[in-house]
Amino acid sequence: MNIFILSVSEQIYSTKRIYDEAISRGHDVSIINHTQCSIKLSGGKRQIIYEGEDIINEPDVIIPRIGASVTSHGAAVVKEFEMNGVFSTARSLGILRAQNKLRTLQIMNRKNIPIPDTVFSANTENINEQIQLLGGAPVIIKLQEGTHGMGVILAETEKSAKSIIDTLYSMNTSFLLQEFIKESNSEDVRAFVIGDKVISSMKRKGLEDDFRSNIHRGGSGSKVDLTSKEKEMAIRAAHYLGLPVAGVDLIRSKRGALLIEVNSTPGLQGIEAFTKVNVAEEIIKYLEKKCSTKNSKTKK
Repeated sequence: MNIFILSVSEQIYSTKRIYDEAISRGHDVSIINHTQCSIKLSGGKRQIIYEGEDIINEPDVIIPRIGASVTSHGAAVVKEFEMNGVFSTARSLGILRAQNKLRTLQIMNRKNIPIPDTVFSANTENINEQIQLLGGAPVIIKLQEGTHGMGVILAETEKSAKSIIDTLYSMNTSFLLQEFIKESNSEDVRAFVIGDKVISSMKRKGLEDDFRSNIHRGGSGSKVDLTSKEKEMAIRAAHYLGLPVAGVDLIRSKRGALLIEVNSTPGLQGIEAFTKVNVAEEIIKYLEKKCSTKNSKTKK
């Protein structure tokens, strides 16, 4: 296969791991900085120009590693490859949906996947009502497009919640409110989905003085076994968003597992270290099967 990894740097751990595994399995691999790609649309034809060359017809598959700060442009590049018949480990629409926490939760709620009680409003006059809709403080305040635990705030009292919410409204910042799941004990579960399987899963725990469990914020991780229901939930969530490869984050509550987020560009460093599963290799093996199936159908 000719594989394109869309990434801003070859030095990023996950990018390098996928590159090395693909090379070791005999594939042609290129790391394409998608922020340096230009899209040309003319006369019904499409081109993706990179370093002066049109690359749209070169890859068999693409692996988007699109960061939050360049989501729109990255998704547009992925879309052009998609329309040219190239298989992607993350569909362009899935990348955009996953980046927007509210849109993700709207889809999950419509598909009857359990989520924490969530409130979204643009009304600055009823902050008290919004907080009470979640049963009062404490509440979680999340920026809609935060990542790695950034933009997630625990408001322990109604007074602090009102102050934070009022500030965010004044800054014209999109956010949502969620119930605080006390029994989670600052822990969540990351399920790594590839195709129709959860190939690896880990539990993440935040620092002693931090309710956030994200490893990028200094938390720790350990291998964890998921229930069949949790696995099914993670796989369904990834499929509903159009993400053949995804990191699905769950939190365990008294009423069962709740989905809190889906990541279209899940990192490999933590989950490979804590579970000892070669996730990068599993991604390449999945693409080999997809490409093989596609080629057999084409021949018929």
